[in-house]
Amino acid sequence: MQATADRLDAVFFALSDSTRRTILERLARGAAGVNELKESFTISQPAISRHLKILERARLIRRSREAQRRPASVDTRAIADAESWIEHLQQLWEANYERLDALLAGELQARKR
Repeated sequence: MQATADRLDAVFFALSDSTRRTILERLARGAAGVNELKESFTISQPAISRHLKILERARLIRRSREAQRRPASVDTRAIADAESWIEHLQQLWEANYERLDALLAGELQARKR
């Protein structure tokens, strides 16, 4: 359970930064190395590398090795975990709203009597 919470913490931390979200959007169009990503951003290559490490640690991307190049690509496993967690919350909220609706309907009927 703690491992799942730690993974979700890493995912939401990684997604909290707009540059990292933009990097993910770029990688969704295809794998890219640091130098290719740098062309799309006004930040330094070391800054791109730091963002990639955070995304990799959160399992939002994976990196391979092609000679000197280490292209990054989107890894959907962590997004699926986050989506499951959000869906679980949504189900809890919907159940609460349904109970509130039933309570209010009962209250309205009691007032009509």
